[in-house]
Amino acid sequence: MRSPLDLSSRMSVSAAMLVVAFAAIASASDAGAQASVATEDAVALRATFVTDLDSLQAKFLALAEAIPADKYAWRPAAGVRSIGEVFMHVASEYYFYTPLAYGATPSPVVGRGKAAFAKFESASTKSDVLKHLEEGFAYAKQSLGAVEPANLVGSRKLFGGDFTIAQTSFLMADDLHEHLGQLIAYSRSVGVKPPWTR
Repeated sequence: MRSPLDLSSRMSVSAAMLVVAFAAIASASDAGAQASVATEDAVALRATFVTDLDSLQAKFLALAEAIPADKYAWRPAAGVRSIGEVFMHVASEYYFYTPLAYGATPSPVVGRGKAAFAKFESASTKSDVLKHLEEGFAYAKQSLGAVEPANLVGSRKLFGGDFTIAQTSFLMADDLHEHLGQLIAYSRSVGVKPPWTR
């Protein structure tokens, strides 16, 4: 026959095991809930980013249309991108970096490496720009929308570092807004007022 001490010890161990088991279940449940919230937040962030891209694209297209074709070769100084080259740089980001920032596959349209990007940007007539702004933007939106929600959480390698979706979204949005500002300055330099300011 077991002593009362043995029974109370067993009960204490059993109770402790139950507490640990319940804590593990609760923790797993919390982790699952946290993962669910993180995924929902990432999906909401993607939607916000795409809305910002829509706004940027509308302004890029409005400027591209408003600037006369003969001004596309204008550049503020030697060795600086021309108007057409800046627009093509934006298109290259739609094809390549915007999808890459979300873990999607970049388009093969641009190619890989500095020389491929320079070659792509050099084809910078007004018709080239309008074509690639439209097609690059469509590719970026389709690529972003195709990324599974579960793949939007955590971090990914980009530019030699680890970045979250929030970080890559801000990185891409900041860069594209910078180029919009650049193109506004360029357009005013050639006598074109941004159409949305009229």
